[in-house]
This record gives sequence, C-alpha cells and structure tokens, in this order.
Amino acid sequence: MNRGGSSPSAAANYLLCTNCRKVLRKDKRIRVSQPLTRGPSAFIPEKEVVQANTVDERTNFLVEEYSTSGRLDNITQVMSLHTQYLESFLRSQFYMLRMDGPLPLPYRHYIAIMAAARHRCSYLINMHVDEFLKTGGIPEWLNGLEYVPQRLKNLNEINKLLAHRPWLITKEHIQIVDSLSELEALMERMKRLQEERDDEEASQEEMTTRFEKEKKESLFVVSGDTFHSFPHSDFEDDMIITSDVSRYIEDPGFGYEDFARRGEEHLPTFRAQDYTWENHGFSLVNRLYSDIGHLLDEKFRMVYNLTYNTMATHEDVDTTTLRRALFNYVHCMFGIRYDDYDYGEVNQLLERSLKVYIKTVTCYPERTTKRMYDSYWRQFKHSEKVHVNLLLMEARMQAELLYALRAITRHLT
Repeated sequence: MNRGGSSPSAAANYLLCTNCRKVLRKDKRIRVSQPLTRGPSAFIPEKEVVQANTVDERTNFLVEEYSTSGRLDNITQVMSLHTQYLESFLRSQFYMLRMDGPLPLPYRHYIAIMAAARHRCSYLINMHVDEFLKTGGIPEWLNGLEYVPQRLKNLNEINKLLAHRPWLITKEHIQIVDSLSELEALMERMKRLQEERDDEEASQEEMTTRFEKEKKESLFVVSGDTFHSFPHSDFEDDMIITSDVSRYIEDPGFGYEDFARRGEEHLPTFRAQDYTWENHGFSLVNRLYSDIGHLLDEKFRMVYNLTYNTMATHEDVDTTTLRRALFNYVHCMFGIRYDDYDYGEVNQLLERSLKVYIKTVTCYPERTTKRMYDSYWRQFKHSEKVHVNLLLMEARMQAELLYALRAITRHLT
C-alpha cells in the first residue's frame, strides 16, 4: 500500500456521521449522542453567531478561499466574530495543512489529531480524522500510535510536553523529534571533534580533569536513570524470566557495584599506560595459556577497527571517534583511564539514553530491555547496534582481563 494514500476499499470501511461529524467504522454499532446545544458554541447564543455570519460576507469568502474543510465549521463560525483574526488564522492553517511542505498532507492532519488528543478534544480530533482520510491517509493509523510510522511516534514525547509542561522542553527534545536529525547531529559532532583535535590538543591536566568528571558522572547513570526512565512495571514486563539458577551459584545477591561510592572525592583509577594490554597483558596471558593472547588480541582489534564507513543511510563516514568513545566509556566505568584520550568526546558523542543502555548492557545485562534498545539511535540499522553490543562486550572483557592480569603480575613479582 502506498504510504501516502489508502485503497478505496479501506476508506470505504468508514463513514462520516452527519450529526456529530465523527468518523465511524461501518462494522461497529456506535451509539450517537445528541448535541447538548444548538449552534456552534455551548456558551454563545446561536442567534448572535448566525447574525454575525449573515452580516459579514467576508467570512464566507474566507471559508471558500482558505478553509481546509471547505465548510463553515463551528470553530470558524465562532472566530467569525473577529473577521480580521479569522483571516490570519485561516491563512496560517491553510499554509500548514494544504500548501507544499516537507510532510505529506495525511501526516499533518495526524499530528493535529495527536495534539488535540492531549486535551481530549473530540471535535477537533474528528474534524482532522475526516481530513486525514480525505487527503489519502491510511485508515489503519486511526487504530492508534502503534500503527503509525516511527517518524510520527517520535513526536509523542514533545507533543506531550508542549501540551502540558512546555517549560521542560530542552534542545535534546528537539533533536529526538526526527531521528534523522539525531543522526546528522551526531555526525556533525564527530566532524567538529576531529577538526578541534587537528587544531589544538587539550593539555594533560585538562584531559585528566575531564576523565575524573566522566568517571564520577558514570556512577549516576544506571541506578537512578534506568529505573526512573523506564517504569518498574514496564521494566519487569520486558525482562525474560529465567528458570531457577540458584542451584548453580552462591551469594546470588552479589552483583555489579560502582567501583567507588558516590560522593567520594578520590576515586580509584587504573592508568592504562601503567599496565596495558599490548605491552603487559598480551605477553602474560600467552605465557599462561599458549597462543590465547593472539586470539584475544585479534578479537579486540577486529571489533575496535571494524567499520563499513557508514552510519545509517550515510556513506563514506569515518566512525573512529565514535568507536573509540564507546570502548573508552566502558573502561571509564571500570575506572580505567587513558592519558592520551580526551574524555570530553564521550559527553559530546554519547547521549544520555545511550549511556543508560551502555551501562545496563555492560554491568547489568540481565536487565536490558527492548525499550532501552529502541530508545537510542533510532535511525541506525540493527547491524550497527549489534556492533555497539560487540564493542561493549569486548571492552568489558578487556577491562576484566587487565585487572586480573595486573593482579597476577603483582603476585608473580
């Protein structure tokens, strides 16, 4: 089916009530309520509005010229008490809903339906449902948000805030309105970081400060944000219930804990330069288990350097900075710092929802939900998200090995 239109047979399943203008399904028996009052307004006497419309021919001209419905609907009749305003209103409505623009006409009316629904305005909802179908909208979308394209679903959050708490809207909300904008914003940040790195490098002191800041902030990512971002009931519903495994473990309550308590000023840091995989871990593990070092090293390098030079639909993209940020952020959560890495890149490239996902997958993988998976990088391919998971998995494994091998080294010496 054409996304911009609907088949005649599908549209034929609906009819328009001549009494309340509500769109009804033919296969359902609907009880139609009688209007509480006569006229276009429950508050204004009908004769006053009718008198104004009769006297002012300008209103009729405006309706014929600009009204999207082509009729003198209730809202237009009430607004006709102020013809000058009505003209401005109808012109703007006509431009938004009928003129050429980036969105197909059915999309525009569906957005209007979503906006009206926040305040349960059935009159506006049904008026735009009517227009939605007339302009070729797909009737199935009228079954609810779960039936509409992701691009429309993404408007749900900002629609909610605009309707009820507009003071909560931030620039981040504007970037997640369209996942394509989110992708392009990420690519722009990657490009800017590369240019800044070429122009001037941060001092060692500044990079240390940025690492300590990122390390402290990582302590607050999961325990608060995960459970507040995703309601507890929803979180449990998405979890896979496993069979009883307690017979195979002891101390089942033992799990990941932040490497330092919140509020501590001096958090323990593992300086990667003091004990690196390349110079220390690789050779030791090969001594302990012949050739395993080569296999592990190949795996680490493969996932770290893996790239197809694409991001979603974009090609010829250098993703080095992004892959490095993902890998180093995992090590940061485990207290490992690279002196030559600017941790300011992490905050610029990894948005909050992605950080929640990273920490959950890395530290509490059993808690990972599809909701979390869907919440970040919506424009990206599944294969690209799988690559993210592989990076997280290998980064965690390398972090664990570095701590273990350093302990073994100290034991042997």
